[in-house]
Parts: sequence; structure tokens; C-alpha cells
Amino acid sequence: MRPAPLLLALAVLSAAVPALAQKPGGLGNMPPPGPPPAPPGGWPGQAPGLALPQQKPPPLGAPARPPATLGPAPGPRPPGPVAGLPRDKPPPLGPVPAPGPRAGAAPPGVPGVRRPEPQQVSSGTGFVVAPRQIMTNHHVAEGCRAMRARLPDGREIPAAVIAADRERDLALLRTEADPGPVLAFRRAAEVRRGENVITYGFPLAGLLSSGPTLTTGSVSALAGLGDNPRQIQISAPVQQGNSGGPLLDMRGLVVGVIVAKLNAQRIAEATGDIPQNVNFAVKHTEAVDFMREHGVQPLLEDPAGPERTAAEVGEIAHASTVLLRCLR
Repeated sequence: MRPAPLLLALAVLSAAVPALAQKPGGLGNMPPPGPPPAPPGGWPGQAPGLALPQQKPPPLGAPARPPATLGPAPGPRPPGPVAGLPRDKPPPLGPVPAPGPRAGAAPPGVPGVRRPEPQQVSSGTGFVVAPRQIMTNHHVAEGCRAMRARLPDGREIPAAVIAADRERDLALLRTEADPGPVLAFRRAAEVRRGENVITYGFPLAGLLSSGPTLTTGSVSALAGLGDNPRQIQISAPVQQGNSGGPLLDMRGLVVGVIVAKLNAQRIAEATGDIPQNVNFAVKHTEAVDFMREHGVQPLLEDPAGPERTAAEVGEIAHASTVLLRCLR
């Protein structure tokens, strides 16, 4: 039969087609991959079409370009107007203004309204040199709106400045009440180097003892700082608050008015050495002349009789020495 060879040939041909499609590196029996991507601009002869975007999409939050806009992305927008920033430092803070009167408060001078009490700004020492007359330093009483003297019994009385001498650094105060007995000045004109002396006053009031303080020392030199002829140098310790207090000899007579102490810190910075017990008092002769110039007669006594102990001299000075408070 002749049709048999023809059917056998067709069966062999159909079995060979899958083997020819599975080339080395192919996907086995999977369909072959699609055509490769077209090069930029399309395949030669390809019809023109839309160009696909070649750039990364914009980051999140950036405004998207309109779909119809083709071509390169526009450049960055020019910055808009910016408010000018200050380039200088702010001005320093000025003084805080004093608080004004409270709302509804009556103005000064209205009956029934009390003005605030003046405040204490400094303190010093004074001693009685005549009936109702107290001597102290000029720098203790300078600029005071009011002054008060605390007596040994604790009472406080007002005091008013009646005379002042900036060159001598002395001042006279008057009181309406009796401040105590008068201290006598030495009649002799000079003191001697090495002579024992005593200070009595109120140093560092509010920090140390509220009562008076007594210190002992001697006359170191017959002139003051810078060879000042109106002062003497003493070794008796003094502090702030001693200013204006009496310097007494060992008979209880006034031989000076405490006025200053050497600034140990400045001397140490200048010389590298710390001075010790270098203090100053206005000579008693200067104090006597100052009183006479302003019509006040001092009490003078000769240095006669035996010397007293420091405790006895302190008892003499105690009844006549007062704490002075400068109020503003």
C-alpha cells in the first residue's frame, strides 16, 4: 500500500519541530521571550510616537510637572523677597526705671499718708565734743538725707550736720537730746612715737558685735599717708565703721580722730607684700582748730596723773561714743 510511507514521513516531521525551537540557553518549553526594547529614537523606519520619560520621578512632596509638558525640567525658581534680618547686636539693657506710684495711691504731702522711711546706707562712729555736739568724719556724714545717733543706753536720736571740712575729713553734728558727757582733748600739741593709744568705736556694724569695740596700739609715725601733716599713723587695728571714732591716750584724753586704714590689697598688688597695722587718725590739734573755726569751744586738759589701764580708758570713752547711721 503506498499511503503508508507518506503518513510515516509526516509523523517524523511533526516530532522534530519542538527540538528545533529549544535552543541552548532557552526557556525549555516556555514561550520565547518578546522582542528587545527599541533603541532611543525608535527602530529605523518605525512610526514616530511619544517619547517615554528617561529621568527618575520627582521626590515625594515636589510639585509634579504637568503631563502635557515635554522637554527638560525647568530650572530652580528665583528666590522671592526676604525680610531683612538685623545684623547688629541688640542694644544693652538700660537701667530699670524706678517704680511709679501705685494706682490709687495719694501723692506725697497728702495728710494721712506716710512717706517711706529712708534706708540705712552706711554707718560710722562719733563722740561727744561739746554739749549736744558730736564729731565724726566728713565722709561718714556726706550725702546723708538724715542721720541718727545710737546712744550707749540703746536710744536713737536724730542728728544734723552743722559744719564739715573735706580737707581735714571732719564734721560736726548737733542733736536735740543730750548724747552724753563731753570727752576732753589733750592740751599738749604733740604726741610721741611709740606712745600707747586706744581706739573705741563700731567697726563692721551688723557683722561683728553690736556693741562698741576697743583696740590697742601705738603711734607709729607723726605724719599720715603721703606725709600728710594733718594725720598720724597708728598700729591699733581699725575697720570700716571705726571712722569718726576717738583715738585716746592712756589717760583717756582725745589725741586724734580715726579716719582711714591702708588698703592692704592694693599695696600687696603693687609691692607683693601685705602691710600690717597701718592706720591713720586726724591729729587732735586739727580737730580743735576745726571746732574753734565754727564757734564750738573744746574741752582741753593737761596729761597729768598716772596712766590708766585700757579697760579704764574704755569705760571713759563708752559713755561718750555713739554709733552713727547715715540714711538716704
